[in-house]
Amino acid sequence: MGRHVLMGMLPIGLAVGLLSGCAAARRETPPDWRVHGVRVVHGDELDRNTPQTQGMTRAAAISHAMTGAKKLWAGTVAINAKTVSGAHHHGELESVIYVVSGHARMRWGERLEFTATAGPGDFIYVPPYVPHQEINESASEPLSCVIVRSGQEPIVVNLDIEAAAKPEEVHWEQSFHPKR
Repeated sequence: MGRHVLMGMLPIGLAVGLLSGCAAARRETPPDWRVHGVRVVHGDELDRNTPQTQGMTRAAAISHAMTGAKKLWAGTVAINAKTVSGAHHHGELESVIYVVSGHARMRWGERLEFTATAGPGDFIYVPPYVPHQEINESASEPLSCVIVRSGQEPIVVNLDIEAAAKPEEVHWEQSFHPKR
């Protein structure tokens, strides 16, 4: 019998204990899920006490300080209309940016020589150490995004980069996705 089927037949506390080695498996008191369970961070509770980059406002939602998270960080970023952020990177962290509203023009590379755009519903992946900047070219609409990073350290390395005059537009084409 597979592990998943077996776990489906056990009481939840024992199944969790067997998979994670928690107290329930050792016949100790099970975790207090009320205190150590799901956390909700409301939009008006975000923490702006996080490293910033010129032209954008970051706010933490999921962090060790806010929720006790140990392996990831999530928050928001807002960029006003007609605004270009400063060039920066996030060290060893991987970042995922989800565009909620507006349109983001991303530039990246040693001289910010590459560019691509993303709109509402699009995801952007930023590998570790990649110099990048976010641009909101709209004359009137703010850019609003959700960010998730692979670690808790608030790494933001702001850079002084002379940008390439004419960046190369990059269009990703995956073999498993149809062309747009």
